[in-house]
Amino acid sequence: MRIVAAAMSFGVAASVSAQMKPEDMIKARQSGYTFMAWNMGKIKAQVVDGSVPFNKDQVLAAANVVAAVANSGMGALYAPGTDKGMGWKETRLKPAFFTEQDEVRKIAMNFIQQANTLQQVAATGDQGAIKAQFGEMGKACKACHDKYRTEE
Repeated sequence: MRIVAAAMSFGVAASVSAQMKPEDMIKARQSGYTFMAWNMGKIKAQVVDGSVPFNKDQVLAAANVVAAVANSGMGALYAPGTDKGMGWKETRLKPAFFTEQDEVRKIAMNFIQQANTLQQVAATGDQGAIKAQFGEMGKACKACHDKYRTEE
């Protein structure tokens, strides 16, 4: 159900993004991913590294953010031509992102599913299960990075 809702949100977001300049689209997606990464870092510190004591409420709040960003319809921020240019910094999106839409869609749907599962698992408070799902979420992120993002 969540995946269907997420897919539908791409259409709604597309009409909104049509009013945005390419550099604003790049800024918006860079901001979303940065905010998500910050929250994933909180989860990592508590359930993977153990550098911060585990706090179920904090981990759940961070997982909620990750799921919210994943389900936000960010796909609409990838308009043709946004593989070049500046947002907060130069975009690292590879042009292949626009020519391999079936693969992009597959990766995006997996990303959304893994984020939603992370949110569900975080609600249980089971550190082992959260750690395992955090790893799956990381693989989903890496799948896109490896194919469609240039290195810094």
